[in-house]
Amino acid sequence: MRVRHSLARVAGAAVLTLALAGCASNAANMTSASADQPWTPRGDEETGLWSLAPAAQPAPEDGAPNFRIPADSARAQLAQPEGIDPARVYSLPELIDLAQRANPATRAAWQQARQAALAVGMVEATYLPVITASVIGGYQDLTTPLPEVLGESLSFETTEEGTAQILALQWLIFDFGQRQALAAAAKHAAIAANVLFNGTHQKLIFDVSQAYYVYGAAIQRRGFAETALRNAEAVRTAVEAREAQGLATSVETAQARQAVAQAELRRVQADGGERDAYQNLLAAVGVNADVRVDAVSAARRPLPAPASASLEATIQLALSQRPDVAASYAAMQASKAGVKAAQANYLPKVYAGGNIASGSGNFDVSGLPSIGQQGSGTGLLVGVTVPLYDSGLRTAQVKEAESRAEMAEDEFQRVQTAAVTEIVAARNALRTALESHRAATALVGAASTTYDAAFAAYRNGVGTVDAATAADTALLDAREAQAEAHAAALISAVNLAFAVGSLTSRESLP
Repeated sequence: MRVRHSLARVAGAAVLTLALAGCASNAANMTSASADQPWTPRGDEETGLWSLAPAAQPAPEDGAPNFRIPADSARAQLAQPEGIDPARVYSLPELIDLAQRANPATRAAWQQARQAALAVGMVEATYLPVITASVIGGYQDLTTPLPEVLGESLSFETTEEGTAQILALQWLIFDFGQRQALAAAAKHAAIAANVLFNGTHQKLIFDVSQAYYVYGAAIQRRGFAETALRNAEAVRTAVEAREAQGLATSVETAQARQAVAQAELRRVQADGGERDAYQNLLAAVGVNADVRVDAVSAARRPLPAPASASLEATIQLALSQRPDVAASYAAMQASKAGVKAAQANYLPKVYAGGNIASGSGNFDVSGLPSIGQQGSGTGLLVGVTVPLYDSGLRTAQVKEAESRAEMAEDEFQRVQTAAVTEIVAARNALRTALESHRAATALVGAASTTYDAAFAAYRNGVGTVDAATAADTALLDAREAQAEAHAAALISAVNLAFAVGSLTSRESLP
């Protein structure tokens, strides 16, 4: 019987060894044969991460390896946002409201803030004792051979079994402020995470507003390109009419048709730009479904007023309320608390411990009566630990914490400097956009007069087709410049509000 038990144990160990060896060799089989050959999943690798693909893919005629990734329809499922009304035409404030509800960036920032808040709770939990309950049970069977007596092999068996129940308490009573410093660092980190959560919403408002105004300008460009195409077609019609009367040359006709082709090309490009701007707007909102947008009204939106506050006052306001500055400041405070926590490792700690235990056991020897016993006990300990020597570990930890604190202070100064630069650039961009719009408006008036005069002159036989087509192109350029300057002024005003930190809701749009 004992021989059979020994063989069973040996066989089990051998099977386990072979299984582990198989797992190790399979790890090598799950990669490609070499660095220049594609990886193809095998049948035994089908999991929730990879789809089953053919083991052998047909190689192209030129022999180039195929690095195609196995397709999986589960990865192609797009999340459909809720609350989108296909019949509604969304204005800018409504798009911002939709983005704040549907964009995954806001939810990710919210989860990060929640994680930081939970970290505070975990540090504060170390102020309370830890109580654990354990139940231990065991069984042991031992066979002991005896010396041979009269040529006969004898042995006796002993059996022991028992259980124990333990309720233990561990409590760190005093640590000279280390947990307090760790809690302060966690709270500052939570403040930074919550500030960045609000900052994420501010950034989302800016991104949606910017994409909305760019889309509105793209719609205007497409409309101007269509008008320019109609003007070019009108010039071509006039040239062909004069050609039929023998008053225009073939060169003038060719030039007129060329102008129409060029105007058609610009219309096609403007149409493509409008589609791209619409898709960028959907991406800024964070939705994958088509949304009807009232971006035409952006062209009718009044121009923002120039910045009235002084530069110094604007900078002071921005540094006091910008989310990135506030988060960097909180991170600096957290790093300073980390230095205090590291320095507390040099100080002793006072702790308490206690337990309540009970157990039962049974001892049985073959041929003798069994012995059973019960036991219980309680204990309470109070101790002090004093660190004496650790090969410089605590010194290195303090220096690392001090280095992190200095780095956080430098980062705070860098964020402040970057904020000042952004504010100055945003004010300059707004001023330039407003001045450009005034100049472009005057240019549109002059270009329109020039085109009307050139076209009328050609129709009356006193002008040239070159002058008419050039005037049409110049008028299109002027109108596009005016639309670009109008959109740039709106975007610059939003950018300045975002740089100052006052773009806090859809009602705060300038």
